[in-house]
Amino acid sequence: MFELYDAPSWLLGAMIVGAFVVFALTGQFAVRRVLPRWFGGKDYNDVVGQCLAASGVFFGITLGLLAVGAWENFAAVDDAVTQEASDIGVFYRTIDDYPEPQHAILVNQVRTYTRREIDIAWPKQQLGITPGPVGNTMLDQIHRTLTSFNPTTEGQKTLHGETLRLFSQMSGSRRKRLASVSTQLPPIVWFVVFSGSVLTLAQMWLFVVENKRLHDLLTAMLACMLGLLVFLLAVMDFPFRGDYSVGPDAFELLYSQLMTK
Repeated sequence: MFELYDAPSWLLGAMIVGAFVVFALTGQFAVRRVLPRWFGGKDYNDVVGQCLAASGVFFGITLGLLAVGAWENFAAVDDAVTQEASDIGVFYRTIDDYPEPQHAILVNQVRTYTRREIDIAWPKQQLGITPGPVGNTMLDQIHRTLTSFNPTTEGQKTLHGETLRLFSQMSGSRRKRLASVSTQLPPIVWFVVFSGSVLTLAQMWLFVVENKRLHDLLTAMLACMLGLLVFLLAVMDFPFRGDYSVGPDAFELLYSQLMTK
């Protein structure tokens, strides 16, 4: 399943929608041959229509809530990445006031760490892989540099205390991002989505109509709509995977505007 995210988003969407349409029309063609023998004529179409309308409302609300939840999770991860970049930027500005040689060492360490997150950590995240311990090792080096500094004035003590607080905040933001790499909808949610989609399409098969082309068109349109909603859920499910994902834009902007001067 995860290999699907390696495909372009337009291709992934076309595959999902196409699979829904093919399944819907194939089932309709198969059921259409035996439907009159099972239930007779079209006298029961009103009953089927009422059942489809009722179940469609409940299932539509369910899909809508799932889509909103997936989008909110995606937006939360995006905000967390932006906040992490902001925390690094504030920390970087704060260490400008450190004396030498701590200033030069810290600046180089933070630059290296930020560049590594962009060039190495992000490609791994886009593959659904949580980055290894190298990033933690680099943060440990920054922490050792900070703790090895002994402030001698009141101003340095205040600055050092604030810098340690900002470092803890930056580390916490990174842990939050890494925890989001494996964020996904539970399997039971996908079971409900696909089962509900199958049941909804199956109710379309129970209509007996004279204009079969119109029936096929309406069924295909419903399948397209369900496929698009499932595609939306799939794209939002893994915030760091696929074309439409949370990228390192905030980190790139921070590095180019603040750390290349």
